[in-house]
Amino acid sequence: MNDSIHLALAGNPNAGKTTLFNHLTGSHQHVGNYPGVTVEKKEGFHSHKDFAIQVVDLPGTYSLTAYSVEELVARDYLVNEQPDVVVNIVDAVNLERNLYLTCQFLELGVPLVIALNMVDAAEKRGISINATELSRLLGVPVLPIVARSGRGVPDLLDAVLAVSQEKKRPPTLLRYGSDIDYALRDCITLIEEGQLLTHCYPARWTALKILENDEQIISQVMRADARAGRQLLSLSETLTQHLRHTLDAYPEAVIADHRYGFIKAILRQGVVTRAFDEDRLYASDKIDKIVTHQVLGPLLMAAILFGLYSFTFNWSGFLVDALGYLFELLGAIAEISLPEGPLKSMLISGLIDGVGGVFGFVPIIMFMFFGIAVLEDSGYLARVAFMMDRIFHFFGLHGSSVMPFIVSGGIAGGCAVPGVLAARTLRSPKERMATLLTVPFMNCGAKLPVLTLIIGAFFADHQPAYMFLATLFTWTVALLAAKFLRLTVLKGESTPFVMELPPYRFPTLRGLFTHTWERTWQYIKKAGTVILGISILLWAMMTYPSLPAAEAEKFAVQQQLAAPPEAIAQLERQKAEAGLRHSLAGRIGLALEPISQYAGFDWRTNIALVGGFAAKEVIVSTLGTAYSLGETNPEDAAPLKERLAADPRWSPAAALAFLVFVMFYSPCFVTAVAIAKESGSWKWAFFSIGFNTTLASILAIAIFQAGQLLG
Repeated sequence: MNDSIHLALAGNPNAGKTTLFNHLTGSHQHVGNYPGVTVEKKEGFHSHKDFAIQVVDLPGTYSLTAYSVEELVARDYLVNEQPDVVVNIVDAVNLERNLYLTCQFLELGVPLVIALNMVDAAEKRGISINATELSRLLGVPVLPIVARSGRGVPDLLDAVLAVSQEKKRPPTLLRYGSDIDYALRDCITLIEEGQLLTHCYPARWTALKILENDEQIISQVMRADARAGRQLLSLSETLTQHLRHTLDAYPEAVIADHRYGFIKAILRQGVVTRAFDEDRLYASDKIDKIVTHQVLGPLLMAAILFGLYSFTFNWSGFLVDALGYLFELLGAIAEISLPEGPLKSMLISGLIDGVGGVFGFVPIIMFMFFGIAVLEDSGYLARVAFMMDRIFHFFGLHGSSVMPFIVSGGIAGGCAVPGVLAARTLRSPKERMATLLTVPFMNCGAKLPVLTLIIGAFFADHQPAYMFLATLFTWTVALLAAKFLRLTVLKGESTPFVMELPPYRFPTLRGLFTHTWERTWQYIKKAGTVILGISILLWAMMTYPSLPAAEAEKFAVQQQLAAPPEAIAQLERQKAEAGLRHSLAGRIGLALEPISQYAGFDWRTNIALVGGFAAKEVIVSTLGTAYSLGETNPEDAAPLKERLAADPRWSPAAALAFLVFVMFYSPCFVTAVAIAKESGSWKWAFFSIGFNTTLASILAIAIFQAGQLLG
């Protein structure tokens, strides 16, 4: 390669930004987090005409005013990293709204290329866009593309190469009316005299952000020069009072109105023509008449959800069995090859039976993620959020709480940490806090292996039905808990909800496989790092301290005197169980048993549940280790679910109680940290741990005791 280019993809959510990123980078990409935040960072590489292009997919955002962490991350990246070119992906069907972000890129003066995406969908709606005229009026290249199919992408990359070789483009100056323009002039003078943030931003752009009450920019200005910062805030306050008195509006609203006025003026200059009546119903609208219907919509949603679980369990079974046989084979090889001792015990019980139990659920996770990717990429999940708003409002939550619930595992397979972070979009502090405290109830990807294990062991003939019912029960309990919180510790009125429904699209196989692999790989990495470390730690806790020498000698003498092989095997099992009881983990489990027995949990189950405080997947690996330590012949050991089903201490009632407890008890440690960070206080994290565990205990005890009475 002769040269390299740093390219950033930016745009509104649902504009096709990630689709273009996947088309460009394919498998040459990796996913991490931006420093200091848990917002996902995607980077990849592409080559075009002997240029190596580093591609960064920025978080979707509607604005560069930092009202949310996504907007803050996108803006900071553009300013601090200074990419060679910014490709602004614009939805051709919703051109006016998408160009609002474009205006802010123009004002910031970044090297810009506009990718006019989904022109095929616009054409089907009779919308024709003159990209050449739009480019002339905006002063930047505008290239029509279809990111899903790659149409127009080579021309887009040609424009990227051309812009990367040009000199820095000066910022575009938009006019905002005499009141704001005069205030901007005074602010710019102060900013330029004090050299306030001029190394980062154009002076006029900084002035605009101050008038828009951008907290981050104001904070940076105050740190740089507090005296000048107070003067700027005084000018902003004077303007605010004047606009409130004369127009009954805030500066932010007036600035937004003028930006949209600028956009409309451009679009009316022969840029957009329509062949059909704007009131015509298009395919997406016709589908939505059924999909979002008050009665048919929820029924269809339930059917789709049940279909997802049926697809997952019916098609992943053979792969789960194959992985199970693989780990059994590894255990048998280790049993034959390794000498007796702690290393052999750790490898077989801690690693193969423990972590192997978690890895065994990778096929189920993969199929689940694939199904969710279909729903997400098609645009259906946005309809789920729209329909659920009516229900959420009744329970004191905001419609925007729906997406944090879904992200956390509302359909199954998410993660509570990004769900907690997604609640940042809520403006009402009490609705936001109620969302933070209830999203951990969702069935995240960490709980899936546990649910799959128990359902497979005790309700194998009806796995999709039980998974479907578990999801409904999770949502019901979460909403009731939210209602309780909103009536007690978080009293307050609900705020209205407005959202835009993206058009339906056929998902591409490449996009589906990319999304599935990204999420599955995250699960595999967690199982191979965090879960591995915790499993080895718990194995040590379940092994040490070992039995006292006198008691071990007693078992040895009994084995020497025992004749039948069955008697020797029975003594081995008794010795292994005595060793587990004597270990640190065993003592903790036994100490909890006087309480947990009312929910049907014995001391061995308690060990797994304690491990689940760190990460829910650990429950499976800990159960695998605990039951493996009690086996005398690992070669003949049955899969974990068969061991649980054969254990007389387990029953269907105990299994249901266990499922419910796992679904609702304390959030994992990382989620608790996220709650503390987002709420600004550890008291809410501890409240979540205590409230969730108390609720889970009550439900589990009620289910088990009812099962005992009915059984």
